Amino acid sequence: MSTASRLAMVRARIDLPTVRRATGLLDGRHRSVFSGHGQDFDDQVEYRPGDDVTDIDWKSSARAGIPIIRRFVRESNLAMVLAVDTGRNMAAAAPSGEPKAAVALLVADVVAYLARTRGDSVALVAGDAGRLTQVPGRHGTAHLEMLLRLLERDLTLTAPASDLGRVLDRVLTWFTRRSLVVVITDEARPEPAHEEALRRLRTRHEVIVVAVADLPATAPGARAVLDVDGGEPLPAFLRVDPRLHEEAVATAARRRSAVAAVLRRRGIEHVSVNGTDEVVDRLVELLGRQRRARR
Repeated sequence: MSTASRLAMVRARIDLPTVRRATGLLDGRHRSVFSGHGQDFDDQVEYRPGDDVTDIDWKSSARAGIPIIRRFVRESNLAMVLAVDTGRNMAAAAPSGEPKAAVALLVADVVAYLARTRGDSVALVAGDAGRLTQVPGRHGTAHLEMLLRLLERDLTLTAPASDLGRVLDRVLTWFTRRSLVVVITDEARPEPAHEEALRRLRTRHEVIVVAVADLPATAPGARAVLDVDGGEPLPAFLRVDPRLHEEAVATAARRRSAVAAVLRRRGIEHVSVNGTDEVVDRLVELLGRQRRARR
């Protein structure tokens, strides 16, 4: 495990305009995240162009004969939860050739960096079939570095099998304050079996999913790879069989389509990442799409 500051490494690879854009996409989320949940009622005022129409009090508007909105005292910070799949599937290779764990870690690093920039709190729920790591939401560099080190420790080839449902269930039972939940997993998840947990999670929190894509083991020119579940190398004759490659690509496409359908039904924005070089741009894209979807 590296001893270098993970947040410092993020700062070195993300330029200031991108930071400003990303933090701007997180600004103004408090009303949608906390409306009716954890805010103090302040006043009722006449609606003005530009006000959020979801704040209109229809009963008061009917009595007054004009649109009236409810005004709340806004929360100053956002609560974030990193919900991370640490199953050994995350030790497989991404399309970039990097371990998927390295890509997942950078996603968590960037989210933590943006949270520190804004003064937001970050909590962690990371788990698989055999382990569950929980870190309460707090602020500050020391807290975030500790959280990221724990995640780095858990994302290994020797990890137990994936159990994303266990992670989602723990987020559901542990967090009462409405939060932005960033689910980090691989492209095979969430599965249909996770849909009920996602439905419940979506009613209580704002949710986005970042999936790390898989490198097809049968891709032309692919190097020898290990089966992360069995620990055995995939035979060369299987890796170079064009018919097997076509079948593998079609199977992966069907799997991604099934995942997208689950998330679409639950109204959850998601993005797939192929390598560390894509992480920042894809996260900014995801935050932008989610912000537009909330309007």
